[in-house]
Amino acid sequence: MTHTEDLSNDVKLEKTVIKEERQLPITAAILSLFIALFALSLAGIFIRLSELELGSNATIFNRMWIATIFFGIWSSFKQIQFNRLKDANVTEINPHNSSWRQNLGLILLMGIVSSISIILWAWSLTQTSVANSTLLRNLTPVFTTLFGWLFLKQSFDITFLIGMAIALLGVITISITDFSYSANNITGDVAALFAAVFYSIYILIVKQLRTKLSSSTILLWRCFIGTVFTLPIVLLTKQQVFPYSYSGWLAVISLALVCQVLGQGLVAQSLNQLSPGFVATTLLFEPAITAFIAWIIFSEQLSLLNWLAFCVILIGIYLAKPNQTTVKTNEVND
Repeated sequence: MTHTEDLSNDVKLEKTVIKEERQLPITAAILSLFIALFALSLAGIFIRLSELELGSNATIFNRMWIATIFFGIWSSFKQIQFNRLKDANVTEINPHNSSWRQNLGLILLMGIVSSISIILWAWSLTQTSVANSTLLRNLTPVFTTLFGWLFLKQSFDITFLIGMAIALLGVITISITDFSYSANNITGDVAALFAAVFYSIYILIVKQLRTKLSSSTILLWRCFIGTVFTLPIVLLTKQQVFPYSYSGWLAVISLALVCQVLGQGLVAQSLNQLSPGFVATTLLFEPAITAFIAWIIFSEQLSLLNWLAFCVILIGIYLAKPNQTTVKTNEVND
């Protein structure tokens, strides 16, 4: 068998597995998404703790290189497993197939866009309140829906759009009493808003890549590109590169493993089953969970308006639940 034929067979094996992955129960994809939601809701807290010692760029750099090591080890393990199962004629996904070469431009764009998004968000947390930053960062579904309609010819039924609007209203209500456009925090608000724009682009790109690559491969590339992208920025801004205390290291390691590996990993996995619009709408609940955790840990009081907003968001997510327009049904082309 020639190298070309062997490579072609590997790609066919990959496509077969990706098709089989879509047969998983939709409830499993939704459960993964909600676990990711909880993990991602801790990101703002870990970033704030890290920024007690490091700048925003250095915080993201440490998040990315730690996650890159994890995904590199995991990807190597999957490669070894694939080689063994291939010898035994068992179909398994190969994390190092040729598809990444064919989609290198899209992969590079994904890594750069996601890095810009997270850098802007981390910086916004140093310029404005956590409530403002988290609120504006979670306006992602507005841009996801807009870009999906403009560039990917996606359509959503009226129930989904109403659900998204209700959930968005709930998020706005949570922070309405704390929202301000003063000169002191307007730059942070704008940065968080642009972070939402770039993150919505990232979600749509991942949606396209998931038809060809495994989630672990996508996240390995994302973290590696993010590491390469942020290191020069850290050096040029002459920031402290690494934490100097145990608490600092704990913050960046938790940020990498809990938020980047677990949270983003499950988001990428759920995008194999669910639409970008539904994923982004569900992630709207992130500010509510963050506020609830702050209430438990820091005794920050929540008003009746906050609790009502949580209920509104849950209603919106329920209305935007997967149906024929939110569940992915397209097959991988041979």
